[in-house]
Amino acid sequence: MIEKRVTFPCAAILFDLDGVLVDSTRSVERQWRVWAREQGLDGDKVMTVGHGVRAVEVIRTVAPHLDADAEVQKLEAREAGDHDGVAVMPGAAELVRAIPDGSWCVVTSGTRRLASARLRLAGIPAPKVLITADDVVNGKPHPEPYLKGAELLGANPAECVVIEDAPAGIQSAHAAGMKVIALTSTYPASALSGADAVVQKLKQIKIAVDGLRMLAISIG
Repeated sequence: MIEKRVTFPCAAILFDLDGVLVDSTRSVERQWRVWAREQGLDGDKVMTVGHGVRAVEVIRTVAPHLDADAEVQKLEAREAGDHDGVAVMPGAAELVRAIPDGSWCVVTSGTRRLASARLRLAGIPAPKVLITADDVVNGKPHPEPYLKGAELLGANPAECVVIEDAPAGIQSAHAAGMKVIALTSTYPASALSGADAVVQKLKQIKIAVDGLRMLAISIG
């Protein structure tokens, strides 16, 4: 955890969605457990791989005999309609509004349909760049999602900072050459030790514009 103020200069900030901007953990777990029960699978085992990676990869891991693409469509249609307990993360709206347009994006393991539904429900302004499971060949922990986000923002990956809540996302961002601030919304700090900094709340993160195109993120 942060014990003193730390500053990260950057050109762009890339946010994971679930567990970072939107509190959807209860909905995600509820629908995955329903799906696991229907398939005769151990819900606890499914949840050990269910956070922070694409649903299609989870299904291929735990149920390789199923048509993963068809199962994803059914699962995420349910998730998109499950609003119980889904809410904006405290401080999320204020944080993204402090960042100039075109200097931030969302990189999520969910589909575009699901991500758009959750952003609307949470009242988060739609980013100019939204990278979803539909936009990549390789999901997190592969670097492709975050590299694509940086590319569409026109930012050098080495000048990007990612805000994540899952180990798979931390691995993805670091593999892309980016710094990572982890949020303890889904996993304990001990599971997020690979991040460059760990915070308990988004309100600990402050954004300042530094010059024409650079930002300064301070935490602590």
